[in-house]
Amino acid sequence: MTEAPVGDWKSPISSELIVSQSIRLGSPIIAQDGSLVWSEGRPTEGGRQVLVRRTSDGQIEDILSDPAFNARTRVHEYGGGEYVVSKDAVYFSNFKDQRLYKASLTSKTCDLQPLTAEDSKLRFADAVADLKRNRLILVCEDHSKEGEAVNTISSVDLDSGKTAVLAGSHDFVAAPRLSPDGSQLAWVAWDHPNMPWDDSMLYVAQVATDGSLSSTRKVAGGKDESVSQPVWTPKNELLFISDCTGWWNIYREVSGKAEAVVTRAAEFAGPAWMFGSRSYQVLPDGRLLVEYADPARAGGSLAVVDSVSGTLIDLHTPFTSFGSLSVAEVGDKLLVATVGGSSQKPSAVALLEVGSVDELIKSEAHQWQSIRLSTKSQVEEGYLTEPVTVEYPTDNSQTAFMNYYPPKNQDYQLPPGQTPPLLVKIHGGPTSQASTAFNLGYQYWTSRGFAIADVNYGGSTGYGREYRNRLRRNWGIVDVADCSNAAKHLAKQGKADEKRLCIDGGSAGGYTTLACLAFRDVFSAGASHYGVADLELLAQDTHKFESRYLDQLIGPYPADKQTYVERSPIHSLKKFTAPTAFFQGTEDQVVPPNQATEMYKGLKKQGITTALVMFEGEQHGFRQATNIRRALDGEFFFYGKALGFNATMPEGLEPIEVVN
Repeated sequence: MTEAPVGDWKSPISSELIVSQSIRLGSPIIAQDGSLVWSEGRPTEGGRQVLVRRTSDGQIEDILSDPAFNARTRVHEYGGGEYVVSKDAVYFSNFKDQRLYKASLTSKTCDLQPLTAEDSKLRFADAVADLKRNRLILVCEDHSKEGEAVNTISSVDLDSGKTAVLAGSHDFVAAPRLSPDGSQLAWVAWDHPNMPWDDSMLYVAQVATDGSLSSTRKVAGGKDESVSQPVWTPKNELLFISDCTGWWNIYREVSGKAEAVVTRAAEFAGPAWMFGSRSYQVLPDGRLLVEYADPARAGGSLAVVDSVSGTLIDLHTPFTSFGSLSVAEVGDKLLVATVGGSSQKPSAVALLEVGSVDELIKSEAHQWQSIRLSTKSQVEEGYLTEPVTVEYPTDNSQTAFMNYYPPKNQDYQLPPGQTPPLLVKIHGGPTSQASTAFNLGYQYWTSRGFAIADVNYGGSTGYGREYRNRLRRNWGIVDVADCSNAAKHLAKQGKADEKRLCIDGGSAGGYTTLACLAFRDVFSAGASHYGVADLELLAQDTHKFESRYLDQLIGPYPADKQTYVERSPIHSLKKFTAPTAFFQGTEDQVVPPNQATEMYKGLKKQGITTALVMFEGEQHGFRQATNIRRALDGEFFFYGKALGFNATMPEGLEPIEVVN
């Protein structure tokens, strides 16, 4: 093993390796015939999202082979729930025109037929098929009029494409779910200024023969209660998620009241940033398949819950992270699908075939089949580090959490007496959580000698509502303290070089990055990826879904205008001393690009080392392969300039201009 400083470590984990053989996997659904459908985001195809099918005989083929089609919806801008499988067809939203299309699963050519009208200004998501009435029931977001978009539960006729509003008395709706007998519809709703994880309600209505709704009633939710994911059992009993006890647990409706199915200090769901989450499913015998996160251990678990006794039995799987679940009984087989991953192995569309629920409980990890891997890259274990969960002290005599990744490269080690530079990673949201799933982007850094601290600051999910609420009115304070204290804790422990502490984050994580650089003298350099710099501009100029999010995180605007100004990094440019880079998409509708450009101009004028990289055509997050590479290699190159270690941009990539 060679002794060498950071900058001289050679790693097989290149940005080209990451994007050229990597895809984003999501939303597996098992069809009635046993075939499996899922989505693939492909950076090498301009980031388009393709629907893919594995037939019952094991053949894998693209449903959307035509490169003009991209299965993504823009409802809430974040999307999700972009397709639904119904008998022998898939119905999906196409990104370019936001029309619904039908893709036949029986045709060898997967013929695509438009369902909804052109230029209707309507967007669709989170559909359920109502075949009895020949329609889809879904979330519709209407942008046809001036002002704020209108969100409703609507129907779309499968022959004419005609759209009709079914329910629409709230600012937001989600998760329309039809009972098996077709007589009841459940859905979730909430209103400004709440987000779905703040105060939300679960409704049920009777469905008439003509498809209209009546006798609507509230089942659960309201003040300081978040509800989500209504699911019907085969006996037409309603299940749902609620955090009325402080944790997202599973409940059922019994005689008009909520009754706990399973209660424990663990999360059985996450924040509803996107549509279509399925963190639990009903098994054929009435028991439940659930994924959950216990804060006492890293990662998530898959389990079977007895819906009567609430007894929970963990399953043996090769995974510690799980995407949406799908369950189907096909012939004499019980099929279970998910996107599973772990810290050491890439995520995969995974399928388990067993004969019964009892066999599912007894199943072993090796029985899971990896149908499609998120990456074809083969990296030796000697270049892969593993995270360790660390609870550490922070302000106000509290503790916070992080996943610490030590540097690892089988060919190199730091010279005696040197400690590694640290990159503090800030997850987005901010109502979200750092994952321990396999991440080649993290291994890129650790195989080059950096340590990583992936922080779950106060306000993160996964630790119950009380922890989540730490950030109420405290965004820019609690998160900044927790992220700064994470870096200082590791430096004190000898696990990071206190003179080479870096920080980066995207979106809300970009805001915390900039706030740490502006308001704390801890970090030596940082990078904001499509991050928030001006809280006032965000409050004034963002999409409907998040337009009142800051009411909870900062305070009502403009009533608390002064707080917005005080916590906005753009108004504290003179407090910046550390080199700072900005990476931004030109078509970002969540964080307007002018925030990055104004920050860059201000720091450049002050003589602070800085860089601005604008990606044409990119939105909130980078999907194109070349841009993903330039953002990753560009950040490493920038830190090389800032901290004084060797770093060059790979051949063939446009250079990053660093000024001052």
